[in-house]
Amino acid sequence: MTSLDPASRADPAALALKPAETPLRRFVSDYCDSRLAVGAALLLATIIIVAILAPWITPQDPYDLAVVSIFDARQPPGAESMDGYTFWLGTDGAGRDLLSAIIYGLRISLSVGVASGVIAIIVGMTVGLLAAYAGGRTENLIMRVVDIQLSLPAVLIALILLAILGKGIDKIIIALVIAQWAYYARTVRASALVERRREYVEAAACLGLSHARIVFRHILPNCVAPLIVVGTVQTAHAIALEATLSFLGVGLPQTEPSLGLLISNGFEYMLSGKYWIAVFPGVALLITIVSINMVGDQLRDVLNPRLQK
Repeated sequence: MTSLDPASRADPAALALKPAETPLRRFVSDYCDSRLAVGAALLLATIIIVAILAPWITPQDPYDLAVVSIFDARQPPGAESMDGYTFWLGTDGAGRDLLSAIIYGLRISLSVGVASGVIAIIVGMTVGLLAAYAGGRTENLIMRVVDIQLSLPAVLIALILLAILGKGIDKIIIALVIAQWAYYARTVRASALVERRREYVEAAACLGLSHARIVFRHILPNCVAPLIVVGTVQTAHAIALEATLSFLGVGLPQTEPSLGLLISNGFEYMLSGKYWIAVFPGVALLITIVSINMVGDQLRDVLNPRLQK
C-alpha cells in the first residue's frame, strides 16, 4: 500500500483559505527575510514622517526670530532656557534648539535629495531609452556624453554649477540633477538593450505599434527594477552631496539650513569643546544615509533574479 504525498493529505478547506501568492506579496516576503533591512525601512519611514511633520512636532521653530534668543546660544544638552524650556540636544551658536533645527534640516535634505532624484530619473530614463532604442550614431553620441559625465567627480560638477548659478534650493536641485542623470541613463540603457532583443518587442513591431508605445509600454516597465535600486542609492548620494556642498558654503543659504549647513555652523566650535553643535546633525545625517543604503541593498537583492535563492 503506497503512502500518500503530504500535499495530497492537506485539508482542502485550508488550501482554499490560503491567500494566493501575488508579486507584491512575494516581494514583501523576500524583503522581510532580512531583519536588518526591515529595521532600516522602519527607521527610514520614521525619519520621513518626522521630517514631514516638522512644523507640528518640533518644540520650537528654530528660524522664528521672535522665539530664538541669543542668550541661549551654545547651551549643552539638557540645559534649560530662562523660560524653563529644556534643550535636549543643546543649542547652536545662534541660540536655536538643536533638536528642532535637526528635524527641520532633515526636511530640507530629504526634499532636495528626493526632488533631484526624481528629476534625474526622468531625464536619465528618457536619454537611456532613446540611446538603446535608436542605436547607431545616436547611441554612440549619447553614451560618449554619458562617459564624459561619469569621468568627472559629481562634487566638482556641482561646485562649478553652483558657482555660476548661486545659492538656493532650486539651484542646488539643478546642480544635483546635472551631476546624477548619467547614472540613470547608463542603467536604463543597459536594461533596455536586453529587452529590445526580446520576442515581445519584435512582435509589437510586427503589429505596427508606434515607437513611443513600444518604448514606454513594453520596454520601460521591464527596466523599472534596476532603476528603483539605482534611484534609492543615488538619493542617499544626493543627500550626502548636498550636505558636502552646504558644508563648503556653496549650497543652501543660511535661511534654509540643511544638515550639512548645521554641521558647518558647528564645526568652528569643535575645538572649544562644544561638540554637540556639529556632532548631533552629523549623526542624524549618517543614520539617514545608512538607512537609505541598507534599503537599497535589500531592494537590489530582491529585485535581481540572479541573486534570488
